[in-house]
Amino acid sequence: MATFTFNMPDVGEGVAEAEVVEWHVKVGDRVEEDQHLVDVMTDKATIDIESPVAGVVTQLAGAVGDTIAIGAMLLVIETEGEATPAEAEAAAGQIEDDMSDADGADGQADQPLPVGEEVGDGGSAPEPSLVPAVSEPTPLPPAPKGAGEVKVLASPAVRQRARDLGIDLAQVRPAEDGRVRHGDLDAFLAYNAGSGFGAAGKARGDETIKVIGLRKRIAQNMAAAKRHIPHFTYVEECDVTDLEVLRAQLIEGRGERPKLTMLPLLITAICKVIPQFPMINARYDDEANVVTRYGAVHLGMAAQTDSGLMVPVIRDAQAKNLWQLAREIGRLAEAARSGKATSEELSGSTLTVTSLGPLGGVATTPVINRPEVAIIGPNRIVERPMFVSDGMGGERIAKRKLMNISISCDHRVVDGHDAASFIQGVKRLIESPALLLVD
Repeated sequence: MATFTFNMPDVGEGVAEAEVVEWHVKVGDRVEEDQHLVDVMTDKATIDIESPVAGVVTQLAGAVGDTIAIGAMLLVIETEGEATPAEAEAAAGQIEDDMSDADGADGQADQPLPVGEEVGDGGSAPEPSLVPAVSEPTPLPPAPKGAGEVKVLASPAVRQRARDLGIDLAQVRPAEDGRVRHGDLDAFLAYNAGSGFGAAGKARGDETIKVIGLRKRIAQNMAAAKRHIPHFTYVEECDVTDLEVLRAQLIEGRGERPKLTMLPLLITAICKVIPQFPMINARYDDEANVVTRYGAVHLGMAAQTDSGLMVPVIRDAQAKNLWQLAREIGRLAEAARSGKATSEELSGSTLTVTSLGPLGGVATTPVINRPEVAIIGPNRIVERPMFVSDGMGGERIAKRKLMNISISCDHRVVDGHDAASFIQGVKRLIESPALLLVD
């Protein structure tokens, strides 16, 4: 028997350490050569590491969420033959080849992801000792009986239900036979609906969930953005009634082209206004104290996934028409949800748009995708009565579709006047949608 120490391989250029996301083996397990051992996450990607030898696992380097340096011990395997240094080098070489073939398949951009949503983070289940059992309802003490009081007749199930609801069975009038049944409890509850009978819900056990993997990266990026960037948010209301009419007309004649949502129209408006406000489409390197204003718009698009929020990037959004934008939005969103988005597709944005769609609320204060200097958040479309021109110099009341647009900016780079002027420019195009279709 021999002991083979498998060190953390070099998983990518410039990577000094990796976080353990999930172990697929435990001490005492027998593993075969090329068996999946562990998932680790770097700044660039999530990587599957396989065993270079067969044997029995005798030691693991750390728990889920721990960080292990490149070259440090990852796990120890007891093998039947002699483990040679050449085997370890071959294993490390195979990891590097795998990285070059599929770099960043499950990776993410360096961004705070501002809209959120409820997500599974792939964390380990809490230990049983950490989860207290749900306590049973405490039975009510029996009411004192008078000399002539008759005992209430009811089945054990009815009695238990009454205890759960906090009802004294002596107060319930049975419908027949002097026995209280479930129907009698229902009638009592209906009649006393305003008396507070019935619990709002049942207690659940507490959970302890370790923050790891993508959720940990999101937390770190969000904290860094709020810590380093002095945010301010500006919100404007836009009348999108005519824009929705235009969208419906375009959808009616789209044929085989992709579904057209509001987002491609908004992106088109943003790209048309950006040249007048180059400070919006920029990145700030606060360590070097350098602001880079970009000529092309590489638009980040926040997308909800089972693992968390990711921001795939629409390259050269300013060069695409409405249908091309719609197709690229659909492709990138699906790649992010399925975990197939590449590192290149999840990095390099110069400006981000984030939207909760129908859940968008009245207004949002999105967190900037550092090192960008601005993030735009369209909100939910609502219908409200408004005063509009009647065409004869007067006004009338009409039902209009309205949408608020929020923008958060880095106040070190963008002034409030510039942010407001930029959104006003976007508003003019949205409220006169014919201008979106002309150069």
